[in-house]
Amino acid sequence: MRRRGVCKQWGINRFQREKIGNWKLARDTFFTRNHSTIIAFAVGKKYVAGNGFHVVGAHTDSPCLKLKPVSKVTKGGYLEVGVQTYGGGLWHTWFDRDLTVAGRVIIREGKDGSGPYSHKLVRIDEPIMRIPTLAIHLDRNVNSDGFKVNTQSHLVPILATSLKEELNKVVTDSPNERTDTYSSKHHSHLLQMIASQIGCRPDDICDFELQACDTQPSIVAGIKKEFIFSGRLDNLCMSFCSLKALIDSTSSEGDLEDEIGVRMVALFDHEEVGSDSAQGAGSPAMLDALSRITNSFCSNSKLIEKAIQRSFLVSADMAHALHPNYMDKHEDNHQPKLHGGLVIKHNANQRYATNAVTSFVFREVASKHNLPVQ
Repeated sequence: MRRRGVCKQWGINRFQREKIGNWKLARDTFFTRNHSTIIAFAVGKKYVAGNGFHVVGAHTDSPCLKLKPVSKVTKGGYLEVGVQTYGGGLWHTWFDRDLTVAGRVIIREGKDGSGPYSHKLVRIDEPIMRIPTLAIHLDRNVNSDGFKVNTQSHLVPILATSLKEELNKVVTDSPNERTDTYSSKHHSHLLQMIASQIGCRPDDICDFELQACDTQPSIVAGIKKEFIFSGRLDNLCMSFCSLKALIDSTSSEGDLEDEIGVRMVALFDHEEVGSDSAQGAGSPAMLDALSRITNSFCSNSKLIEKAIQRSFLVSADMAHALHPNYMDKHEDNHQPKLHGGLVIKHNANQRYATNAVTSFVFREVASKHNLPVQ
């Protein structure tokens, strides 16, 4: 929903523009990769090719359970949904939650079976599955030995019972309905629910990328209403804050009058699994954007190197605040606190890009705007 709002704000879609060759840049625009990475930017009115880019980078993904290519599982009288773990999650926290599915679906829109095809986003609001914990009397030592999760056998959501499936089986009215191998890979009732959500027939679904998600909404909570109780804060929080900052800093008529650079937000997918995909931070997606913006103003290919040297990127990710029940997990001199301000992360082995220069620049910017840092 937020991306739909952003489309109205930034106006130009990469897929419309690239059909006619080189970019025809407006002063503010965006483009996507795989519909899961988005790069949005606003060009200053005093910008000339070779000037720098001011970038906030973040990521859009979070650890989750993704549906397998063949998710149809039937055993012990139950219908289950096969999932695989994505990223480094705390998998024991997925038990005993009201789960649903969300993601994207590729559907066939043509009536003759030849296309065209389209991409649809889907989220089923109601809880449709659950991963139940084993009863205590069948695992007496769980509290002393710990809850050990076998992600292949234990972490499989239950969708329905086989008996209920048989009683409620839908009989198709169409003798010509497709019966290809895809429809045999997933439970029919799951496909029917997805199809009803996006307004198509189950046999129009060609493929999907879906993940399990909790139906409990995020809330502002705590007795003083100072906390956000939510999953996926890493890193949707930084994605939201950086994109909102870009919109807020460019929404007024004169906001870009004296800007000599390009303000940019780069929100990448697949950070949780190494960033090496075609839409990850390790891909050329952002460099392509820098090059094409620079080349739109001047054909001198050497200016992109000059522009990069004049640029500054903040990699914005969530930091773990001190946990009062696990004080020993933080060093005495490095204990990020809630209400303590923005956290500047350092790592001697270069897991973060912070050095003395970049840390100093960041602190100076924060100081000018009265932002506390720690």
